[in-house]
Amino acid sequence: MASREEKAQSTHRVLRISQLDALELNKALEQLVWSQVTQCFHGFQPGLLARFEPELKALLWLFLWRFTVYSKNATVGQSVLNIQYKNDFSTTLRYQPPSKNQKLWYAACTIGGKWLEERCYDLFRNHHLASFGKAKQCLNFVVGLVQLGSLINFLIFLQKGKFATLTERLLGIRSVFCQPQHVREVGFEYMNRELLWHGFAEFLIFLLPLINTQKLKAKLSSWCIPLAGAPHSDSSLASSGKQCSLCGEWPTMPHTIGCEHIFCYYCVKSSFLFDMFFTCPKCGTEVHSVQPLKSGIEVSEVNAL
Repeated sequence: MASREEKAQSTHRVLRISQLDALELNKALEQLVWSQVTQCFHGFQPGLLARFEPELKALLWLFLWRFTVYSKNATVGQSVLNIQYKNDFSTTLRYQPPSKNQKLWYAACTIGGKWLEERCYDLFRNHHLASFGKAKQCLNFVVGLVQLGSLINFLIFLQKGKFATLTERLLGIRSVFCQPQHVREVGFEYMNRELLWHGFAEFLIFLLPLINTQKLKAKLSSWCIPLAGAPHSDSSLASSGKQCSLCGEWPTMPHTIGCEHIFCYYCVKSSFLFDMFFTCPKCGTEVHSVQPLKSGIEVSEVNAL
């Protein structure tokens, strides 16, 4: 019974992506809080906040640390993701929160380290003495070693899945779930269906502009409604000259393309400019030349009306 309770209350390892998300949430919160603070000093003298910026940032992060890591054993990002810190030095299977010394050292490494780096760089920037130059080189060397250690720790973290930061590894605190996570069964049928139809719609949007619908319509019309009679006779031109074969209205400035059908000049010219392989929608004859209708046919047509 006791072993079963210990197994139920034992800590579960957190996914790597969840630990990285918690770090990103912490950075986003810090940026949000600092932007709100800078807005409070917007109406004051320019440069007033820059003199005490490292100290003010340290106070803000110390305030956040007091009500997150110190009291709840978790940062803000970890609390959102149901994660908290655990004392990895503990040998028991039950959850053991970080000790007070671990929490204080966590604040010293995270908050104190940032403050010391910013204040030292600001001090070295304002003083150009030789002694300060040597100290700046030493500081850059120490910062480089820390960055190298962080890189090595991150590579180990990607392999092992523990201690996302170098501070966590040095202090022996790692992330665990506050409550055991249950495996959820998620159905992806709806998502797959939506992705399929979305891809099909994008394919149609890409394909439709490449299809000459006008030419396709003319081909279908010529197949479905075959016309009889001599194609180039004057009588057929006169009989079909009452309406444009494109717009269906009385032809304005009637022209022909070499078949028995009549077109408005603007209709056939615009269609030919739009499609160099334009064909007659009635019989499918290709355009060789756009010629005006003979005047004799026009007069006979007008007299017939």
